[in-house]
Amino acid sequence: MRVLVTGGAGFIGAHIVAELTGRGHEPVVLDALLPAAHPGPPDLPDAEFVRADVRDPEAVRSALRGVDAVCHQAAMVGLGKDFADAPEYVSCNDLGTAVLLAAMAETGVRRLVLAGSMVVYGEGRYECPRDGVVRPGPRAVEDLEAGRFEPLCPVCGQELVPGLVDEDAPVDPRNVYATTKLAQEHLAAAWARSTGGRAVSLRYHNVYGPGMPRDTPYAGVASFFRSALARGEAPRVFEDGAQRRDFVHVRDVAAANAVALEAVGGRAAGGFAAYNTGSGAPHTIGEMARALAAAHGGPEPVVTGEFRLGDVRHITADSARLRGDLGWLPRVGFAEGMAEFAGARQRASSGLARQA
Repeated sequence: MRVLVTGGAGFIGAHIVAELTGRGHEPVVLDALLPAAHPGPPDLPDAEFVRADVRDPEAVRSALRGVDAVCHQAAMVGLGKDFADAPEYVSCNDLGTAVLLAAMAETGVRRLVLAGSMVVYGEGRYECPRDGVVRPGPRAVEDLEAGRFEPLCPVCGQELVPGLVDEDAPVDPRNVYATTKLAQEHLAAAWARSTGGRAVSLRYHNVYGPGMPRDTPYAGVASFFRSALARGEAPRVFEDGAQRRDFVHVRDVAAANAVALEAVGGRAAGGFAAYNTGSGAPHTIGEMARALAAAHGGPEPVVTGEFRLGDVRHITADSARLRGDLGWLPRVGFAEGMAEFAGARQRASSGLARQA
């Protein structure tokens, strides 16, 4: 299968290209190589390469010639620094996706796998001992400033028990990035209905592994901690470090994309489906920082009590649907993955890298 991988020179995209090649597919990389993400000449994947922006209709139509499926990874990622980033997020993520889908509709390409995100859920799944499953609202600034990080039951005010969120949970994007990722899914679903195509969104949880960009405010928390350790500094853990996340290795994410593409290719009927893509083994951010520091040889992480508005407290995945429907299984365990990542090469960045 000939597969166009947008953003294929980026962190996750490059691993997807390698996975597809290993499975006997023919990946074609489309990447703009914007300086913010690639300050120097990057190590390009071993595949046909098209240097172009996904927002360029003519370039995208040309790249789609002879393609059987698209794996759409190109995006501006992370929480960002403030709302001033909103126009660029919407342009890169939503306009770029719209241009791509319009070109796919025109050229007859009917198979799509999209890089989705768990951020579309907002907070994860919570259960109150008295009121059952509830959805707490955004945390108040005064609570965060006072060190009250755990969301409480919106009905009775009791402490909540966090659990695994599944794909049927209501969506509740709580920042600009999350909003654009949900809009990408809506665009993909509309494209599938209009064209009879088949679209799958893989809602990534906290992806980490070799090749993550360093020294950028837009990368994930694992990259923050790894970059600090490389500088000989202690990782700075926000809040109290008890935030629960699902850390999934990038090679497992690449394999999920490959099996999703192969499944999409085998289905004639149109439609849209979303799948959580996580390890299924939640860990706290503090645990991750300690495991990474120990594998690196220190220094020990420091819990700061700082916070970022827009961050959620707990969000962990139930990935049973992806395993059941497509047969995907994560292979890299937490301890093994963190030990590898502690010594792995990171991608250079300009300090402002935002493109996937």
